[in-house]
Amino acid sequence: MTEHIEQRTGPAEKPAGLSVPGIDWERWAPRTLMARASLIIVVPLIVVQIISTYIFYENHWDTMSRRMAASLAGDVAALTNFIRDYPGPENLAWLRDNTKRTLEFDVAYQPGVRLEAAIAPDGVGDDVLSEALWEALKRPFNVDLATFRAEKMIAIDVQLEDGVLNVQAPRRRLFSSTTYVFVIWMVGSSMLLFGVATVFLRNQVKAVRRLSRAVDEFGKGRDVPDFPAEGAFEVRQAARAFNIMRGRIKRQISQRTDMLAGVSHDLRTPLTRMKLQLAMLDREIEPDDVAALKDDAAEMERMLDAYLAFARGEGNEDSMPTDVADLLEGIVGRYRRDGAAITLDHAHANRSIPLRPVAFERCLSNLIGNAVRYGKSVVVTAAIHDNVLDVAVDDDGPGIPADRREDVFRPFTRLEESRNPKTGGVGLGLTIARDIVRSMGGEISLGDSPAGGLRAALRIPL
Repeated sequence: MTEHIEQRTGPAEKPAGLSVPGIDWERWAPRTLMARASLIIVVPLIVVQIISTYIFYENHWDTMSRRMAASLAGDVAALTNFIRDYPGPENLAWLRDNTKRTLEFDVAYQPGVRLEAAIAPDGVGDDVLSEALWEALKRPFNVDLATFRAEKMIAIDVQLEDGVLNVQAPRRRLFSSTTYVFVIWMVGSSMLLFGVATVFLRNQVKAVRRLSRAVDEFGKGRDVPDFPAEGAFEVRQAARAFNIMRGRIKRQISQRTDMLAGVSHDLRTPLTRMKLQLAMLDREIEPDDVAALKDDAAEMERMLDAYLAFARGEGNEDSMPTDVADLLEGIVGRYRRDGAAITLDHAHANRSIPLRPVAFERCLSNLIGNAVRYGKSVVVTAAIHDNVLDVAVDDDGPGIPADRREDVFRPFTRLEESRNPKTGGVGLGLTIARDIVRSMGGEISLGDSPAGGLRAALRIPL
């Protein structure tokens, strides 16, 4: 019925705009739409996290660390100054209680002790706390970050003139939880965003997969119901286009099946008459017999021409700029020469538009021919507006009942029940006209004419 859809299993095609010299895209790029869409989301997320982390640590974190270290160093320097200016056990006891209550420091003083390995100016390096302590103290000191880690304390020993001051400060005075909050927030928000995007993309890709399966099933000649238009706008467009294509293909197949049935029926009558006349050739041939054979042969030739025109569908003709007014003048002129009374109004269609001129001429000839056959006067109106071509053919004939108007577009359907081609035609004129109009993206319909007969109206978007 239709050609099978080719299953492409070769390497993925290189997406447009992703050509990078030296990178084998076919090898490294994801093959599925889901994977590629996920990659489009993941890569920017990673880049944003890297940039944010860099800015955070280079600016906010560094500045905050220096300020916290300077604050802690200032408090330690204040303690050393107090002990130097107010020596004595009673002052030390007051200082220990006061700093424990206000600064949460554990303070001790060891008189007569010397630091064995103290940090000097040349050993400060890039340590933020050491730099701040040296700037505030200007004397040797030690910093121990490991010994009291379990108690979440930092040990700072400062060399004084006659002893060593021991200070244990809370680690939160130097290390902020902002780092962990920042990392958790970045990772958590990224995972949440990626999860939401994955669910959304899965629903979008699901519609594409269903459409792919429907196209494959239809390509294998199986009956496929109308595909529901759902998902993203582009997917809905593709679904609607598939439904339209499916309808056109099924309609063409049905029409050509009906054509074969009609051919066998319509050609049987003239063939029977010819066989009868040939069987009677034993007697003397009369001039009327010869004329009858010629009429039958001409009738068969006319039928076959109509069948071939219907089968071809004028589908191989290319569109070209066509002057609608000149085309209408030529068609109407031929019927006028045969004595038909036709009024033509094409004042609003006097310009060239892209059409298939031979097919379009055949379409209009069929419509005007039907109007001339059943009516005494015909009015043809053409207009181009809003990038649409509208043509109406009105007659004053008997018209067609509203419930039969769609039936006449079926192949070999005739309202004249005698099946005589001389009075009712072959039954393909309106079918061919609608096929031609639809092949150009338009539509044709039948309605009531202001003249009292039938109006055949066609509309073609340009």
